[in-house]
Amino acid sequence: MRAEGPGECPACGHAAPRRFCFRKSGYDIVRCCECGLGSSVGPEDFDPATFYDASYFTGGRRDGYDDYVGHAKVLHREFRSVLRAILASGSTEGRLMEIGCAYGFFLQEAQSHFRVFGVEVSPDAVRFAQARGLDVVCGFPSEEIFEKKGPFDVVVMLDVIEHLPNPAEVLGLIHRHLSPEGRLVLTTGDWGAPVSRLMRAAWRLMTPPQHMFFFTRKSMCGLLQRTGFTVVDFGHPWKHVPLGLILYQLERMSGLTQRPLRWLGGVGITVNLFDAMRVIAVKRCPGSPLDRASALRRGR
Repeated sequence: MRAEGPGECPACGHAAPRRFCFRKSGYDIVRCCECGLGSSVGPEDFDPATFYDASYFTGGRRDGYDDYVGHAKVLHREFRSVLRAILASGSTEGRLMEIGCAYGFFLQEAQSHFRVFGVEVSPDAVRFAQARGLDVVCGFPSEEIFEKKGPFDVVVMLDVIEHLPNPAEVLGLIHRHLSPEGRLVLTTGDWGAPVSRLMRAAWRLMTPPQHMFFFTRKSMCGLLQRTGFTVVDFGHPWKHVPLGLILYQLERMSGLTQRPLRWLGGVGITVNLFDAMRVIAVKRCPGSPLDRASALRRGR
């Protein structure tokens, strides 16, 4: 494997070399030699505003969903389990924001405990959520949106951070607009898991350019530490997944023609390849017990 030139890692901040791993879909996949963060390097003409249109959720994109709305029953079940984890972490009320809320299914579950708000880049998904009475805006997370709608007690990003061109910038934005010791909840793939290391370029979540970063536990915890958070829960939970989506992804991975299996409807199964992490982190405030404990761990 060849070593790329040094450059500041978005996760750990070190100017460590990045080592070439393999090439996928025209993109070089490189790994930070310090923290293990993977990133995709290739053509810079990828426009997420045009990629995540209605076709992304309806079988029109090889790396998207086969029938997101058709699988609502299964997705609601999964999102209820995420909500239970949030409640168990100590956040039980207040204002909750979801970045990348898609059609608003998680927000519908969360509104039983929180005042909810969402941001989503897909206009079709935003219209769907708004038609169901949800407070959702179309676009990317910005200072203007946070200032208008915040502060928040909980911010949620479910399988979103790997899509962001600058995750540290977004986490810094979240930190500024979270209430003291507010919760950040996120899920993403775990590039350090045995199955992802074994599958390499064939890993199910190795899908550049939509996935720009590939996190390990070390790189994720390092990024959160750098942006003012303390991790309070880390795990690889079992997930309720639409069977149609699993078959759709298997067809993509095998090179077969993908066919949305809409007749499967609400059929789902509970699976765990232990290659997807869920992290709950708390905002540190200067002088707080969390901040002092974090400083002691760093040897200050």
